[in-house]
Amino acid sequence: MTSHDDGLPNDPEGIRLMIHALVDGELDAAAALAVERRIAADPRLAAEHARIVALRGAVSRLPRPEVSDAFLARIAAIGFAGTDQQEPDAAQPQRGTPSKLPGLIAGAGQRREAGTRPSQARTSPRARRFRSFDWRAMAASIMISAVLASGATQWVMQSGVDDGFAAAVASGHRRSLLAASPLDIVSSDRHTVKPWLDARIGVSPPAPDLAQDGFALIGGRVEVIAGRPMPALVYRHREHLITLVAEPQQGGKVTQPDDLSSGGFSMVHWSDGAFSYWAISDMERPELDDFVARFRKAVV
Repeated sequence: MTSHDDGLPNDPEGIRLMIHALVDGELDAAAALAVERRIAADPRLAAEHARIVALRGAVSRLPRPEVSDAFLARIAAIGFAGTDQQEPDAAQPQRGTPSKLPGLIAGAGQRREAGTRPSQARTSPRARRFRSFDWRAMAASIMISAVLASGATQWVMQSGVDDGFAAAVASGHRRSLLAASPLDIVSSDRHTVKPWLDARIGVSPPAPDLAQDGFALIGGRVEVIAGRPMPALVYRHREHLITLVAEPQQGGKVTQPDDLSSGGFSMVHWSDGAFSYWAISDMERPELDDFVARFRKAVV
C-alpha cells in the first residue's frame, strides 16, 4: 500500500479498522475526513467501506427476536452457577495465618447489623460481573447470527419462491456481505473486469459504466450455482452494493423484470435472450428498478 502522511495506518488491517470506526461514528472530524479521502482514492477501500455499510444495514433491518423470560432465566442460571461458593478474599487471612489487624477485623464484625450474613454484606466480583452483563443482548445476538446463517432457507420460506437459482443468488449476496471482500476482481474499468471473468469461466456479461447515473462498477466475482460457475458484477450506489448475476442462455426468451424481493432485500429477474439476469441489493425497490432500467438501456 502506498505510504500516506495523513496520520492514518498504512497497513491493510489498520486502515480496515479505521473504516469500521468511521462507519460506527467513532472518529473525530479530521480523522473521518482523512479516511474518506483514502476511500475515495482507493477502489479496494471503497469496496470494503460499502461492504461494511451494507452488512450493518442488513443486520439493522432484521426483525428483533422475541426472547422469552424462561429462556433468559435459564441463561441467568448458568451465569449464577457457582457464585454461591465463597471466593478467596484478600481481606481475610488464610487458615493458620495470624491476622495483622485483629482489632480492625473485630471492629468490622461488631458493626455488622444483626441477622446479616457476610454473603449479604459483600458482593463477590463474579456476581458483580454477571449482574453488569446484558444477557438479553447476548440472546439477541445469538438469534441474529442464526438468522444470518440461514441464508437461502430464510429467503425461500419468506418469499415462497421455488426457484433454487433465486435462492442461491440471495445466499451468494448475503455471503459476500459477510466475507472479507465482496469482490474477486476490484476494478471500475469494464475492460479489466470482463477479461478477468472470461479468462476464468469462459464467459463475461455486459458491464456498462453507469457511474454518471449513480451506479458505479466496482468489480466482479465468480459465483458457483448448481455446480456451475457464474459471472457476477458488483455495482455500488451510495452506501449500497448491487450483485448482478448473469446466467448465459442459448436462444433464450426475452422477459420483462420480475419482482422477487423478500427478506429485507430487493431482487429483480429479467432476460435479454443472451443472459438471464438476477439483481439483488438491500436498496429500496424503486432504486433497484432504476438501476435495472439503466442497465437494460445501456446493453441494448
